[in-house]
Amino acid sequence: MTEPSGGSTDKPRRPVVVPAVALVAVTAVGITALLGGLNERPDPAPPQLKPGQTLDQGQFDTQFVESKITLQPAESQFDKDKRFLDVVFKVTNKTDETVYVGGVPTEKNSGFSFGSTLLKMTPEIKSKFGADLFVQSKGVRSSQLHPGIQETVIARYELEGATPPPKQVSYNLGAFERLVNGLTDEASWFLETEPAVLDEEETDKVVATVTLPVKPQEA
Repeated sequence: MTEPSGGSTDKPRRPVVVPAVALVAVTAVGITALLGGLNERPDPAPPQLKPGQTLDQGQFDTQFVESKITLQPAESQFDKDKRFLDVVFKVTNKTDETVYVGGVPTEKNSGFSFGSTLLKMTPEIKSKFGADLFVQSKGVRSSQLHPGIQETVIARYELEGATPPPKQVSYNLGAFERLVNGLTDEASWFLETEPAVLDEEETDKVVATVTLPVKPQEA
């Protein structure tokens, strides 16, 4: 897929938390220890979505359509047939600007744009070139999501050799929030994160999960 020229695939970085916040956190921990601790309740599990349901991801509205096996016949006698697992979404860009559909996270980067909200796939499908994320409209592929238009987006994973497809795939899903820089009044979209504790790094917040059964190859 086409990525913005000269752009980075890493998501935008959040401002560094000021030391005063860490100091308050340390003080709070000390007070809690003196008082014998708090009766903490575990956070509720994120909502579990089913095929056909839609999730508000801040910058995008996303409907989770299906996952299926797609066969691409060999284009010549020197080529070979290829099998793919396609995950199909209906994505609406809720901003007033055209944006790239992005790329899904890999071992080397955290993805970007819509693709970065697909935080984790289970089971993980590893292939030589990773997943391909693209917009498909009337048989034409592109990399752009236009404002206010529901677009068909496909995450395509190649199944190498005789690798059997999984019976279902699941995603941990993130969402974007719009943050304003108080100094410049400029607003940007960032993935929601879990609050950092002391020296720990922030982690992307899982706002929902979805499980899609994998449909067999159509005859």
